[in-house]
Amino acid sequence: MTTPAIDIPESELTERFVRSAGPGGQNVNKVATAVELRFDIANSPSLPEPVRERLLARRDRRVTSEGVLVINAQRFRTQERNRQDARERLAAFIEAGRKVAPRRIATRPTRASRERRLEAKQQRGNLKRGRAMRDWD
Repeated sequence: MTTPAIDIPESELTERFVRSAGPGGQNVNKVATAVELRFDIANSPSLPEPVRERLLARRDRRVTSEGVLVINAQRFRTQERNRQDARERLAAFIEAGRKVAPRRIATRPTRASRERRLEAKQQRGNLKRGRAMRDWD
């Protein structure tokens, strides 16, 4: 498994083949075509520390609390194609962790936008006040 700058040896990947819920005709109940690929992000010696931290910081439901990435691939009818799909998705996930998000530049709302917001609040309050007065009648 290789991304442009990060090489992950096969020994760090764990694959399990299970029955797929996807297409497959009569084979779907007989052949384990779905692939569950596991990669331990937290303990991988192949990942540079900044990349590991970015990947673990992502709020991704595929990453367990122990820091293991679990990718389930069952889009295709063949085991080999699902294996390939899982590895492509792993490479994309790691590639996303290599990119450093640009720092956000703090901005302040303009005077006009603050005034528009306050005006809208005033109108909303007047509308509600008008409803309350009608209820007393």
